[in-house]
Amino acid sequence: MNNSLLKGSLYVALGAISYGMLTTFVKMAYAEGFTSHEITFSQMALGLVGLLIINLFIGKRKGAAPVQERSKSILKLMAAGTSLGLTSTFYYLAAKYIPVSIGIVLLMQSVWMGVVLEAILEKKKPDAKKVFAVIAILAGTVLATNLMTDSFQLDWRGMGWGLLAAMSYTVTIYTSNTVSLQLHPLRRSLWMMVGGTLLVGILSFPFLIEQFNLEIFQKWGLILAIFGTILPPILYTRGMPKTGVGLGAIVSSIELPAAVLMAYFLLSETVDLYQWAGIALILIAVIQMNLPNFRRKKI
Repeated sequence: MNNSLLKGSLYVALGAISYGMLTTFVKMAYAEGFTSHEITFSQMALGLVGLLIINLFIGKRKGAAPVQERSKSILKLMAAGTSLGLTSTFYYLAAKYIPVSIGIVLLMQSVWMGVVLEAILEKKKPDAKKVFAVIAILAGTVLATNLMTDSFQLDWRGMGWGLLAAMSYTVTIYTSNTVSLQLHPLRRSLWMMVGGTLLVGILSFPFLIEQFNLEIFQKWGLILAIFGTILPPILYTRGMPKTGVGLGAIVSSIELPAAVLMAYFLLSETVDLYQWAGIALILIAVIQMNLPNFRRKKI
């Protein structure tokens, strides 16, 4: 592996680990009495401020699109960003009812959901490898959630919110790779964050009027913003061009074990052998599905 590829992989891995740490921090914020609306709004608001400051240091790209086209692009990105806001909203609601290890497994369902979405929008049947990956992910999910064992006692509210988070995350991933690609990646992240923050603000406003503890900004909002909305876009922007989509997707799957290990060490959540087997099966499926892209990148 050359030096550039190694650096790119490191950036992507650090970005994925950052994402993986979020749910544990959310659980800890819940334990201190903060609500899901306070947590989500503080993360989005501070994340928006952080991305805005970062973008102030980015000069205008040469050969930028005309103003009219750029305005349309911005509106598209803001609309696409609403799925980003929904992902955080749904995912943090799920975290109220289910363990971190189950929540991250449900979010990983976005892998096969992305295959389905791509097949519908592009009217193209998935190949055999993608079909195998989908089956493996579903089988891994059954194991990782203990769905077929006597110990299955998950709250269905958490399962429902988790699957909704996976759906909205699928839309976020798709739009992030298809909408307004002519703009700088960090500016695209900024405008998507504007859309997501506006949506979260609208959804949270009635609840924040009744209860809003400003301490959330000092205690957990900044931490969640850094690891959830500021660092990952920067790290992915630096790393993905060096690794390519295939290797990038493989390396980013480290988010799954990172989330589980964080919950194990900081929250003392237990994960049995069946769950580890399910997590391993999901990781193998992600790697298998993206190996062809990785090989093309090497060539």
